[in-house]
Amino acid sequence: MKKTPLEGWIQKRLLPHDDGTLTPELLGEYQLRKLREVVSYARQESPFYRDLFTGVDENGVESLAAFARLPFTTPRDLREQGGRMLCTSQDEIERVVTLQTSGTTGEAKRVFFTGEDLEATVDFFSHGMATMVEAGATVIIFLPGERPDSVGDLLARALTRIGVKPVPWGPVRDLAAARAEILRHRSPCLVGIPTQILSLARGDVAGAIPRGWVASVLLSTDYVSTAIEQELERRWGCRVFTHYGMTETGLGGGVECAAGEGYHLREADLYTEIIDPLTGHPVAEGGEGEVVFTTLTRRGMPLVRYRTGDRARVLPGVCPCGTILKRLGRVNGRIEAEIALRNGSHLTMAALDEALFPIADVLNFTAEITGDAGQAQLHLCFQVKEGTEERVAWKAGAALLHAGPLADLFHGGELTMGSITFSDAEWFTTGVVKRRITDRRQQLDL
Repeated sequence: MKKTPLEGWIQKRLLPHDDGTLTPELLGEYQLRKLREVVSYARQESPFYRDLFTGVDENGVESLAAFARLPFTTPRDLREQGGRMLCTSQDEIERVVTLQTSGTTGEAKRVFFTGEDLEATVDFFSHGMATMVEAGATVIIFLPGERPDSVGDLLARALTRIGVKPVPWGPVRDLAAARAEILRHRSPCLVGIPTQILSLARGDVAGAIPRGWVASVLLSTDYVSTAIEQELERRWGCRVFTHYGMTETGLGGGVECAAGEGYHLREADLYTEIIDPLTGHPVAEGGEGEVVFTTLTRRGMPLVRYRTGDRARVLPGVCPCGTILKRLGRVNGRIEAEIALRNGSHLTMAALDEALFPIADVLNFTAEITGDAGQAQLHLCFQVKEGTEERVAWKAGAALLHAGPLADLFHGGELTMGSITFSDAEWFTTGVVKRRITDRRQQLDL
C-alpha cells in the first residue's frame, strides 16, 4: 500500500538535507519548539494574545502538558477580537475570508492570510492530492473558485504544480451541465461538496455517468457520511477519499491515504489536541472529544489552542499505510449542533445522515425540531428524484422508527415524528454554511 505522501513532505521540511529519518520523537520535538515560537510571536505582535498570555512565560512551555494549560481561543474571539488577533500589518494581508455560519448572529468570523500563509496551503494541497492523482490526470473542482485565493483557486494552483490538469467549475448549480463536463474528461477525479456529488450520482440522469468513468472522488467542506461514501463507490466503482479542514486551519487540514482509515494531518503546520468539551481537559488516549488545533507557521493570524467545535478522536495504532503520522478519526459532527433531548440523549445531523442517505432516491434533506415542555418533534424536508416522494416517506419512517440507533429515541419518548415534506426549491450551497438541525423549540425542560 502506498504511504501517504504527506510524510515525505513533512520530512523534507524538518530534515531538508536528508540528514536522518523522520520519527515521532523528531516530529514531537519540532512541534514543541514551534509551539514556543508561536506563543512568543503572537504575544509580541498581537494585542489580543498579549492580553491573553499575560503572566505566561514562553520559556515555561517546557512540555506539551505545560502547553495544554494555556487558555483557549474560540470562534467568538474571531468574531469579536479578530482585528486584535492580527500579527502583521493589513498591508501584508492578501486574503480575508468572512464566515457567517448558520445559527450565528452578530459579527461574522474573519480570518486573515498573508501570501506566505496561502503558499503553505497550496503546498499542502499539492502533496495531499498526490494520494489520489498522478501527473497527467484531470481534476474537476466543484468548489468555490471564482475569487483569487479561494479554496478552488488554491487547489487549481496546487494541481498545476504537480502536473495535473485542473478544471475549475464551482459548486454545482446545474446537474445536467456538471454531468456533461464530467463526461468530457476520461477518468477524472472529482472534488466537491458531499450532497452535490451525491446528487450528480443519483439525479434524474445518473446513468449518463457510467460505472468506471470517474477514477476517484474527494469530498470536502462538510461532514461526510459513510452512507454517501458507500453510495458513490457502489454507483461509480471509484475510490472515495475525504478531507478534513476549515478556513481556520488554512483551508486544508488533513486528508485520507489509500488505507482510508483516518485523516493524516499537516503536522508541520498544525498541532492537534482532543479535549473534553465540558471540562477543557485532555481526553484519554484514543478518546473522543473536541478537536483543538494550534497553527505552527501562520504569520497573519496565528491561532493558539483554537476550539473547532468538531467531535472526533485520534485513532490509536499505526496506519496500514505505514506512516508515522497521526490519524484523526472521522468527524462525528459539531458539538454545538447536537440537539439535547430528555434523559441526556442527543440527536445529531450525522446520525440522521447515516439513517436517511442509504435511501436510494434521497438527494438531500433538512431537519427541524419543534416542541416544548420536554417534548421534541422531528420534521424532515427532502429533495428527491421526481416521482419517488411516497416511497421515500415510507422508507424514511421505517429507517427512523423501526431500525437503527435512532429508533430508541422514538421508542423511549425522547423524540416524536412530525411532518415529512418535499421541495424542489433551491438547494444550492457553496459549502460555507454547514448542514445542521434547526432547533425551533421553546425553552426545553431537560
